[in-house]
Amino acid sequence: MTIERDARAVFLPAFDSLDFHDVMEPFLRNGGCSILIGESRSEYVARRMSKERLLKESASLFLDTISRLKVVCPRLIVAVDEEMSGIRRLEGLAPPLPDLIEARSLSLVEVEGRCFENAKAARALGVTMYLAPIADIVDGQNPWLAGRTLGIDKEEVGRLVSAYISGVQRAGVIATTKHFPGFNHLDADPALTDVSLHTSREEILENAGPFHAAVRAGTKAIMVGPAPVTAIDPENAACTSEPIISMLRRDFGFDGLIVSDDLDAPATMRQRNLLDTAIASLNAGTDLLLVAGGHHLEELCDGVVEAVMGGDLAADRLAAAANRVRIHTAGSVSG
Repeated sequence: MTIERDARAVFLPAFDSLDFHDVMEPFLRNGGCSILIGESRSEYVARRMSKERLLKESASLFLDTISRLKVVCPRLIVAVDEEMSGIRRLEGLAPPLPDLIEARSLSLVEVEGRCFENAKAARALGVTMYLAPIADIVDGQNPWLAGRTLGIDKEEVGRLVSAYISGVQRAGVIATTKHFPGFNHLDADPALTDVSLHTSREEILENAGPFHAAVRAGTKAIMVGPAPVTAIDPENAACTSEPIISMLRRDFGFDGLIVSDDLDAPATMRQRNLLDTAIASLNAGTDLLLVAGGHHLEELCDGVVEAVMGGDLAADRLAAAANRVRIHTAGSVSG
């Protein structure tokens, strides 16, 4: 594998529509292997898909769109947001997941079964990764995660997270537990504002039980959050912080795929440009970098190659990240 192909393998480009082939096909031919089929900002805020999308976007259209990409890259990671409480990109396309109120009325076996049925339908559509479940315990203010979390009882959240992971991964879909190390209180949305988590280290670790549960349940991926955690690293967002990612590896015993949150969030970039943020995230230990999709992808990938050539990013760190991503494409082959 060349450095050029490694540089493309570590990016997860996100698109808010199915109109992405002119960007994605050359990206995949040159080494890319992942895509996030996301939602619009208004859908993200509303926590539901728009009426227009629900009317226009059929299961056959979704499948045909993914199948066209898999001609170029058969081992393609296709990610979506599919949260139990919150954003459900497959609304109208797959059997619904239970929301929090319903999940509390079901046994864990029933929750696991509902998640399995949802993910089985997703696999039939070509989806191979969920950016979920959410394991954050939010016991304060947090407009970013409002209406998306699974409660404040750590043990109950851990059980629901584990049932979700077991169900979706039994169906062959990668679960990406988020947002490590947990953001119990933020004054603003990190996607809009440079905001930090000021909770004590002791309270962060106390609230992190659901992440331990996720690791025990075998989650194949974990997403690291988009804002600085001042008690651990006041300067860098969690997904660009070597101390936080090292804690995930060492103290939580996680050896799977580490995914960044959106790298272009103000709380993540912190006055850096996107390329420098991507390099910082890779150097910190992230494997797969979530970025907005578009024609800027080629320039971004070329910048990663230049960073390796210039000594700002070790070739073996890039290769290790790319190879870990490729390992997780093994379940992405259709049929």
